[in-house]
This record gives sequence, structure tokens and C-alpha cells, in this order.
Amino acid sequence: MDFFEHQERARRKTTLLVAYFFLAVVLIIAAIYAVFAYVFLPAPPPDAAGSAVAIARNWWRADLLMWVATIIIGIISLGTLYKIIALSKGGEAVARMLGARPVPEATTDLQERRLLNVVEEIALASGTPVPRVFVLNNENSVNAFAAGFSTQDAIIGVTNGCLTQLTRDELQGVIAHEFSHILNGDMRLNLRLMGLLNGILIIGIIGFWIFRIAASTGRTASVGRKKGGSPIVFILVGLAVMAIGYIGVFFGKLIKSAVSRQREFLADAASVQFTRNPDGLAGALKKIGGFLAGSRIQNPNAEGASHLFFANGLGQSFLNLMATHPPLVERIRRIDPAFSGDFAAVNAASVAVTDDARATATGFAQASASRRDTAAEASRPSTIPLRSHETLRSVGHPQAENLAYITALLNALPETIKIAAREPVGARALVYGLLISTDEPIRNAQFQHLTLKAEADVAERTRALAPELASLPAAARLPLTDMALTALRALSRAQVETFQANLRALIEADASISLFEYMLERMVVRRLASQYGQPRRVVVQYYDLNPLLPAATTLLSTLAYYGQPEEDQAVRAFQSGAARMNSPRRLLPRESCGLAAVDQALTILNTASPAIKKTILDACVACVAADGRTTVTEAELLRSVADALDCPIPPFVPDAARGVL
Repeated sequence: MDFFEHQERARRKTTLLVAYFFLAVVLIIAAIYAVFAYVFLPAPPPDAAGSAVAIARNWWRADLLMWVATIIIGIISLGTLYKIIALSKGGEAVARMLGARPVPEATTDLQERRLLNVVEEIALASGTPVPRVFVLNNENSVNAFAAGFSTQDAIIGVTNGCLTQLTRDELQGVIAHEFSHILNGDMRLNLRLMGLLNGILIIGIIGFWIFRIAASTGRTASVGRKKGGSPIVFILVGLAVMAIGYIGVFFGKLIKSAVSRQREFLADAASVQFTRNPDGLAGALKKIGGFLAGSRIQNPNAEGASHLFFANGLGQSFLNLMATHPPLVERIRRIDPAFSGDFAAVNAASVAVTDDARATATGFAQASASRRDTAAEASRPSTIPLRSHETLRSVGHPQAENLAYITALLNALPETIKIAAREPVGARALVYGLLISTDEPIRNAQFQHLTLKAEADVAERTRALAPELASLPAAARLPLTDMALTALRALSRAQVETFQANLRALIEADASISLFEYMLERMVVRRLASQYGQPRRVVVQYYDLNPLLPAATTLLSTLAYYGQPEEDQAVRAFQSGAARMNSPRRLLPRESCGLAAVDQALTILNTASPAIKKTILDACVACVAADGRTTVTEAELLRSVADALDCPIPPFVPDAARGVL
């Protein structure tokens, strides 16, 4: 199952979840109506006691059903709407709900630095934005979670136990597992599940309060006596409503458990495939089994988020019927078939991070010589072995070679650049520096603009970084921008507006905008858009390619002109892509392929279904690879197009680097 099938499956499960939700609402309405009819409607006459039809007619009141349905639907809708609004900020809302704190990008804490480095490497190797990282300080168990509506607003959260008890390899296995949930669309389904179940839970809470008020106040009792009844009536009503509400929650939990368990096995397998280190993930699971705190989350909101965690965050359920995760032993044996099932005790006082932390504190400056060789080879002019079926298969499925390549590339970066990417002033200077021209008059004009319009420390830092940035290989530009964007999230709204205005001015300094400059600006604006307001959510509008052919033609024509200097070569490249869509359309004139047209085309194409996006990406790959020679720059632009379509492509490994990986 590829990335696009995973996305489609997640969409179908969301539809099924909504269907189950409405079925639960109908059953709850019917059950509560039956309770109210039995308690408050007059008993059937004695002569009708043996007639089921007479009893049913006596207890059937359309007006009562209408009132019950209206009230129940209103209560459930309000409960669901409240939770949906509470979660509208995406992953960060879940982190705050669980009491987590953000880890500063420029942290000097050795354990936190190691965690950020691991997340950064895996994100860049996956082709996704580097997510914000949170730590649950008050949780000493070993657990983690990923949350968000998309890769744009995703966050990674880990417990304090993850920081103190796991080695770097074990931590990498856990984080890679969570990235599988990010890539496969599990997060969005998880958040919707939290919202829907909260609405049903409200019924049980209301029943509890009816019971509590009836049992503890004389007011309810007096009302009951005036009607010739007893407080016991309201106590029974409260108990009945509470039971009905929790029956709905019970079935909701069963759905949640059924949805979650198989996905945990898939995420475990993806983690092992990605890191190529089964001992890392298996070691983390074994430590959970041998650790006194296990994976239990103490926060009172853990129940609602139980299906998000890496391991079972709650107590053991009856016969494991309600467990959101498979048993630890079963998960470990799928990774390590020789595991005996016995867990070695873990000393809570031990901190297994000393050697790793010292290495990560300086960005792994002491990395192995073979990885340095890989980065050195990657910096030389090279081509990308671009094949359509391999590229499509890689979307959302990063491999160990992608991780090794990115790690080597990061190791080869100058320390000054890595430090700059991790704090707001340096991150702005870094992105500005990537746009500084090699032409002296244009470069002088760009620096003059920054001196007038940018903060003084940012302008000065840009001048200092520009020479080093100019000497970097093309393959490092996109990962560097991704790294910097994480630190840029700390900017205020005014700072973001100034930053984007300066970015546009630097791009337009030479009176033209290259496709790389356009893609860089689009990526920056897109990634920072969710910083303020609600995260961007794309609604699927097209399940047929035909209405999208004009937009796809604009995109293919632009790629063809960018990669092929000669008109006849551009025609051949376009035709190679159009053939993958079975499209009879022709290459557009150059004047119809402006950046504004490309921007509009990508916006429209992003509303296509996963299956249609797969066809469009297939066409783009065929277009770029038509001449049999794909440069690093062309490959990075293809990745930018895929990013705009929410289809993350891992970094391509150049031919020169493959020999030493």
C-alpha cells in the first residue's frame, strides 16, 4: 500500500467514523426516549397490559420524541463542536491539553538537543516540514505521540521518560514510528475521533449530574413529591442517562481500538524500514515493559488522547478489549522473533544519553568518516536517477538511504550555518542569504534594502552568512530552508510580515523571478500561514482528472520550459508528461506559463483526491526526467511541487553519493 492509498484509506475511515457516530446518536435518542416514556408517560390501562401493540401506542408520543431528539442532538452537537474548536489549532492544542511544553530550538540542554536533532533528521529525510517538539515534563513514563491535521501543523510530543531512559537509537526508532502516523494521515483521523467521541461523552456527564443533584439536594425531591413521585425517579433517570451515554462511549472506544491497533503494527514496520535498525525500536518497547512507570500517562486528559500514543498510555483494559495498542510482547516479537517475553528491570535513575548528548550538542561534529565522504560526494555536480515508479513509491515512504544521506549532508554543513538555522535572527538571515545574487550590482542592492528595511542584527548576520551559503551545494538549499522555518515560527505577526516583504524584495531585485525563488517563497509563506489562525485544511473537490487538465497543463508546460532550453526539447518533455495523463493537450506558449499561473494551478491541483494527485505527480516526474538527465536543482523543484500538493517526497540521493552510502 503506497502513500496515496494510505491517504484514501484514511479518508474512507473518516467517512465510516462519521457513519458510526450518527448511528450512535440515533441509538442514544431511542434509548433516552424509552427511559423518559417509561418514567413520565402514564402507564397503559389494565385491560391493555397483555397487548404489546396497545402498550407501544400508549408510549408513543411524537412530540416527546421530537423534544428528546432536539435536545440530545443539540447537546451532542455542542459537545462535539466544543472539542473541535478546542482542537482547531491542530497538534499544538493536543500538546497543551496534555500539559506539554515546547522545546526551544536553541536549547542548550543536552537531552533536548539530542531530541531536536533526531526529529530534524527524520523530518528532512521524510521530505516533511520539521515539526515543533514538545515534552511532557511531569510524565516519567516512556511514551510519545504525533498530532495535527497535516504535515504543516504537526507536532511531536515525548514524555520526560523518553529523554532520560532511551538511547539515541531507541529514541530514533520511536520518532520514526510517530512520523509514520504523520505521513499516512493517521493524525487527522485521530483528531476527528477525539471531537466526535466528546459529543457522546457529554450525555454520560449530564446523566451523572442529574443523578448527583437528585441524590444530594432536597429541591429535586420536593419537585418529585409535588408530582406524586419520589426523588428516586430522578436518580434512576440520571443513572439511566449516564449508562446510555457511556454505552455510546464504549462502542466509540471499540471503534478507536480497532482503528488504532493495526496502524501501530504498520508504524512499527515503517520505523524499522526507515532506520534500518530493529534493535532501536525493539529496545524502546522492551524498556517500557521493564520500566516501573511503563508507558502510563498520568494527565487526566490522557483518556481522550489514548489512541495517539506510541504505547498504551492507560491502565490494562478488561481482556484487552478496549486497548488501543497491541500487547508489547506481540509488537516486539514482530521485530525480534527471538524475544523470550521476559522484560529486564530498568533502573529509573539511569540516564542513557551521556555519549549521545555530547555528540549531539555540537550537531554530531564527530560523525563517522564514511558519512563525511557521502556529503563530500553529494556536494559535487551530479545527476539524480529519476524513475517514475520509484519516485511515486517513495512518497511518504522514506528509506534508510534517505536518512543516511540527510545525516551526512547536515554533518557537512558549517557549524555557523547550523547554529543560525536554529534561532530566529539567524534563520531569517539564512533564508535571505539563499536569495543573495552572485551579480555584484544586484547583490549590493539587496544588501542595501536589508540595511534599510530589516532589523540591524538580521542584516548584519545575512552579510556574514552569505559567503558560506554561496558555496553550499544545491542539494542543501531545501533542507536548510526547512530547518530555518522551525525557528521562524517564534516570530511575531509583525516580524513575519516584515520578513515576507523583505523576501519578496530580494527576489525581485533582479527584475525577474526564477522558478527556484518562486518555490522557496511559496514554501515559506505556506509553512508560516498556519502560525496565525487555524491550520490550513484542504478539502478534496476533484475525483476526476478531466476538470484539472488545464491546471495540470500549465504546471507541466512550466516544468518543461524550465528543464529544457530548446523549444523542441520542451515539447518532448511536455508530451512525456501529458502521456501519463492520457491528455491530448499541447505545450502552452511561454507567456502563458508565468509564476502567477503556476501558483493558481498548484492551488487548484491540491484539491484533487489522492489518486488524482498520484497521476499528476507521475506526469511531472516523466516531464522532468524526459531527457534522461535530471539535475539536483530540477529534482529539488520537483520536490517543491510535491510539497505544494501535500505529497512529501524524501530527498533524492545523487548518483555520486550512492556509492558511499
